[in-house]
Amino acid sequence: MKPRPLAIRLYGQVFEILTPLWQWWLQQRLRRGKETLTSLDQRWMRSPPARPEGTLVWGHAVGVGEALALAGLLKRLQEQRPDLHFLITTTARTSGQALAKQALGPQFTHWFAPVDTPSNVARFVNHWQPDLALWCEMDLWPALIDATAQRSTPHVLVNARLSAAAAAKRRWGRAVYAPLLAGFDAIWVQNAETAQHLQALGALPQRMDITGTIKAMVPPLAANPSDVERWRQALSGRCVWVLASSHPGEEELALAAHKLLRDKYPNALLILAPRDAGRGATVAAMCGPDTPLRSQGALMPGTAPCYVADTMGELGLWYRLSQVAMVGGSWAPVGGHNPYEATALGNTVLHGPHVANFSESYDDLDAQGLSVLALSAEQLAATVTEVWASTRADGASEQALTERCATNIQKLLAMLVPA
Repeated sequence: MKPRPLAIRLYGQVFEILTPLWQWWLQQRLRRGKETLTSLDQRWMRSPPARPEGTLVWGHAVGVGEALALAGLLKRLQEQRPDLHFLITTTARTSGQALAKQALGPQFTHWFAPVDTPSNVARFVNHWQPDLALWCEMDLWPALIDATAQRSTPHVLVNARLSAAAAAKRRWGRAVYAPLLAGFDAIWVQNAETAQHLQALGALPQRMDITGTIKAMVPPLAANPSDVERWRQALSGRCVWVLASSHPGEEELALAAHKLLRDKYPNALLILAPRDAGRGATVAAMCGPDTPLRSQGALMPGTAPCYVADTMGELGLWYRLSQVAMVGGSWAPVGGHNPYEATALGNTVLHGPHVANFSESYDDLDAQGLSVLALSAEQLAATVTEVWASTRADGASEQALTERCATNIQKLLAMLVPA
């Protein structure tokens, strides 16, 4: 067994003592609807299912985008090794909901991440006994990582990204981060800046590789084929575009562009899918009276110019109906959202200037004409018009990964699946 650094031991002792506080905090989340009785049972490792026989690969992610990207990586591992079983843990409830809609197959199990106390994570690793652990981005839980390392389980940090501001906030915990980062068998970072920040926190440079984002590996989002066909029949002859994962302020911009588009395309439809589904009624009010709202039972738009898709996990349907996706979080100062979910289903992506979370990805996609920077309603309308007038067919870039991303996939597979 490897010697445990003092900072890690102190962290474990403190968090073990704070178990009652963990329990209180999770009960508050339950009351607010952020947890369920099932998720609480899973976080405390109550009555887990039997571990599958054979080799088990465990991957951990926090948000929806990260979880879906991780699922994409694991699906590619499955193509190489059909005998593998996969466990995906997530922190956010919405991530679990999104994964449930992907129909990953019987070899995949979702479980909520365990509370990070030594006794609890010991129950987790002793039960699941993973043969390989993948940590996606920077949702790093010290007790859980330490327990994995103590079992000598190979563990890899993938898709790591750390800005200067985020790195500055983590410096206070360098005594904890240094042994955790140094213990990873490999670290895949999105860019050179992240590599520098992680090295300053204690990561070993010889174990780091700049691979870009694994979010390019996300499989095409799932959609019920009968729903897709039903919608395509209902929308026959209509031009459709999507505002996906929007934040406050972005709907107004899209609606201004849509007004310009309807001067030329009177039957044009804009599907608005806000990032926070709870904003659906607010977004519908912006669109005008009688705007159909999916959460209230409006399953089709009829002849309405706008349709508010205020549900979770259905972007796969909306992207299959459109050729252009205005991906939100890039006009609001959020940092951008995953463009590959849209490009994988044949959409040209429109984005704003705030894409720090995906800067390299958008540089690649912009250069190939798969995404376009648009700063005004007029620019949005002009680009949508250009795409609609082109001969590009639905789904023409079903797997529109850049050349660099394709190379990085092979690097990952070569290191994760030994020849």
